Amino acid sequence: MNKLFTSISRGLVFALAGLGLVLAAGCASQAGKYPAAPATAPVQDYSYVIGAGDTLNIIVWRNQELSMSVPVRPDGKISTPLIDELMAQGKNPVEIARDIEKQLGKYVRDPVVTVIVTGFVGPYSEQIRVVGEAAKPQFLPYKQKMTLLDVMIAVGGLTDFAAGNDASILRTAEGGKQYSVRIKDLIRRGDVSANVEMRPGDILIIPQSFF
Repeated sequence: MNKLFTSISRGLVFALAGLGLVLAAGCASQAGKYPAAPATAPVQDYSYVIGAGDTLNIIVWRNQELSMSVPVRPDGKISTPLIDELMAQGKNPVEIARDIEKQLGKYVRDPVVTVIVTGFVGPYSEQIRVVGEAAKPQFLPYKQKMTLLDVMIAVGGLTDFAAGNDASILRTAEGGKQYSVRIKDLIRRGDVSANVEMRPGDILIIPQSFF
């Protein structure tokens, strides 16, 4: 009986050891599935462009009745007094101001318009999306020099079930190229070397841990 028990115990030990090796190998293969994300992701001549959901403060000099705050509709257009519809999405504030001046010029002599963005959402193509095991998965407006740490603070960190070091960034600006990132090392171990810059349109994917 003792010999049988010893044999079973040894078999169980070897089985558990084998399972540990398989899991370790799986983790290693997952961690090396994609190349590490570059520390910097410079965006050449970045300029914020308007997106649906933004709020614009339109100021028409010496014409207070034409000045107001307006939302950008889901179709990317805005409406103001004397202007039924004007496409705003994909343009910067200066371009929109010139467009408004052109339209108001039919009714007002030499209009001078200033457009200030007061609520930022940005175009869909530039939003940062966070999916998977984040505390609050969501989309975020891109900000120049935005980093992975900034994104994780905005989404409230990881869930208890997240495989943070198996996360990846899908970079749409590079044709869907995918990079590995070490979120667990960054936010739970304070490893600043794991912090990387984001690019407009990045999708951060945080998988669930299986053990």
